[in-house]
Amino acid sequence: MTAEQQSLKPMELDEEKARELEEKFDSEIRFRPLLPVTARIVGALLIILSLFHYYTAGFGILSETMHRGIHLAFVLGLVFLVFPFSPKGYGEPAKSTILRPLGISIIDWALAIGAVIAVMHVPLIPLDDLAFRVGNPTQTDVILGGLLIIVLLEATRRSVGWPLPIIAICFMLYAYFGPSMPGILVHPGSSVSQIVDHLYLTTQGVYGIALGVVATYVFHFVLFGVFATRIGLGQLFLDCAAWVAGRYAGGPAKVSIFGSALFGMISGSSVANTVTVGSLTIPAMIRLGYKRNFAAAVEAASSTGGQITPPIMGAAAFLMIEFLNLPYTTIIIAAIVPAFMHFFGVLMQVHFEAKRTGLRGMTPEEMPDLKEAFKRDWPTVIPLVVLIGILLSGYTPYMAAFWGITLCIAVGLLNPRKRMSIKEVLDGLRDGAKYALAVGAAAATVGIVVGVVTLTGVGFKISYIVTTTAADIATWFGTFLPASLVGGATLTLLFTLIMTGIVCILMGCGIPTTANYIIMATIAAPTLAMLGVEPLVAHFFVFYYGILADITPPVALAAYAAAGMAGADPFKTGNTAFRLGLGKVLVPFVFVFSPSLLLVNANFSWSEFVIAFLGCVIGITALGAALSGFMLVRTKVWEQVLLVIAAILLVVPEIYSSLLGLALLIPVLMRQFTVMKQPQLA
Repeated sequence: MTAEQQSLKPMELDEEKARELEEKFDSEIRFRPLLPVTARIVGALLIILSLFHYYTAGFGILSETMHRGIHLAFVLGLVFLVFPFSPKGYGEPAKSTILRPLGISIIDWALAIGAVIAVMHVPLIPLDDLAFRVGNPTQTDVILGGLLIIVLLEATRRSVGWPLPIIAICFMLYAYFGPSMPGILVHPGSSVSQIVDHLYLTTQGVYGIALGVVATYVFHFVLFGVFATRIGLGQLFLDCAAWVAGRYAGGPAKVSIFGSALFGMISGSSVANTVTVGSLTIPAMIRLGYKRNFAAAVEAASSTGGQITPPIMGAAAFLMIEFLNLPYTTIIIAAIVPAFMHFFGVLMQVHFEAKRTGLRGMTPEEMPDLKEAFKRDWPTVIPLVVLIGILLSGYTPYMAAFWGITLCIAVGLLNPRKRMSIKEVLDGLRDGAKYALAVGAAAATVGIVVGVVTLTGVGFKISYIVTTTAADIATWFGTFLPASLVGGATLTLLFTLIMTGIVCILMGCGIPTTANYIIMATIAAPTLAMLGVEPLVAHFFVFYYGILADITPPVALAAYAAAGMAGADPFKTGNTAFRLGLGKVLVPFVFVFSPSLLLVNANFSWSEFVIAFLGCVIGITALGAALSGFMLVRTKVWEQVLLVIAAILLVVPEIYSSLLGLALLIPVLMRQFTVMKQPQLA
């Protein structure tokens, strides 16, 4: 090892640097440069938006349409002020002229004002009057509804890119040209006024569940995560991770995994997790001797686990509450084992890689003193403990977030070690609202997709196409397999899951994970339900596969962020991160065929759970060894083949397949132990 590899600095989190990196790599919070006066106006509006949500979380949510309308009005208005029309707008701040008041194009000002007027028209209509106008919109309704759809699509394009607006436009075209559609997709069609009426005046369109969840739940927990990080909880998490995992082979990489898991508890953003934890762990991994693309991939793969780690889990957990009408505690309990399996899969591959390349762990001098860390930062844990306690007590999630935020601010103002100023509190409110803009616009646009599905019934037609196609494939494969080995219904479900997973990944390559989940939950989850899959299991399946997009090229936002920090090739990083995250590919299939793994299904069985859990652990370990080319010693090609087959058999939650998988491991383990004891044979 070089002297550089032998010396690692203690991991001290630089929050300012982490925020700069996040704005650099996360396009959803990268704003165009603004003139000082414009920046103050935008900052004030962002703070007002945060204060609105903070107040309503603690003292009562407004009526459904009004609350969502105020949120969306702020979001769309601000999007046109902070996101430029094209990437050229990210250069130097524009000068203030007649055509560019305060440095922003007069067209953008007009779009912002038009968006606010169009959004607030519906909440201001008396409920009794609105009920009679649904299905019979006035000319004003149609004009303002059409305006809202146009500005919403443009705002979404600016903040998250082209794919989602294109998908929404395709769905609206399908609604209009229904009679011209082929085969089973044909439907009577809808006029422009009917489409606008359904998407604008009802709660099944733009003002639907997706926007409601972002405005009611997600915003509050994102704000909590921002403040929890700023009071020092992120540093405490990293100290705990370093103390637990740093001493073992490849120490910083394992710290990256444990740190990302802990940080994921307070951050539902893969990119935020990547740049915050990665700002410390990626340089440490490189100094220790890991290749740059592998170091970046470890952090990216670990950070995507943040979206599946309770209690926050991004927006998906709260969407599931609305879609499934289940308690929040049910969702977070169900997420525990799958989240563990993801991090365990990454950990195994990192461990085998470290052993194969001979990378050391951290020395006592390089590791933090955990006792001193808790003595120093214990107050930062209080908000998280209280938040989880309130959630488990059955109170609403936004009430839990309200008290979590309140305690974060109290700790920040009172903690002598890291005292926040009033300016820093305002900065936290401003930055928390930043995250709401892109996700808010995307959620409202997804409402268009969901609205067309409910208007045309296309979801059931897609479900029929998928299930019949899967059944045809299963029938073809069934001709080569003994009927006693696997039934036709099982094969049909298997191929339906494979097709659904592929579509989730492809959709996720162009749209945010939250939008991906909503669309797939609307279209694909009913498909799985038709085949007898429990609703909660079906929703978890599409959610987990949608998240894979963050580490799947060509988009792979988390992988690209990590690659940028490591100076690595983004495509290689994405491919490696996908390999490290392959445990997340296998596990959803397991909990479909063995729902006990989610801990909350109606027919939960401890025996079924133990078989599935142990099979997953051993199978993921075998898969990690095969992909890494190392177990106890370097593996041969025939061993890797046996390990992959054994892994697949072991994750099938059935006793006979598990026993067969274990049998295939015996010759591999015998050879590995023999060579390990006799190094000269290696």
